[in-house]
Amino acid sequence: MIGARLYSPFTRTNTAFFIAKVNQKDLTTLGELLSTGKLRPVIAKRFPLSEAPGAFRYLETGHARGKVIVTPESQSLTN
Repeated sequence: MIGARLYSPFTRTNTAFFIAKVNQKDLTTLGELLSTGKLRPVIAKRFPLSEAPGAFRYLETGHARGKVIVTPESQSLTN
């Protein structure tokens, strides 16, 4: 968070921080909205973890109209 705050004056992106107070009633309501399809998360683009720098570059363009997802890549566990 500190790094983002220091970096923000040099970018076009505004940075704001807040702490949400989570309560059971709100989580239940969100769960119901999601399960009925009344609320759908908007995913702009997905990137594999190996392309995380590209995900940040995409965010910096300001064209993302939703969440940018970075997913872990499955790797074989051979030693």
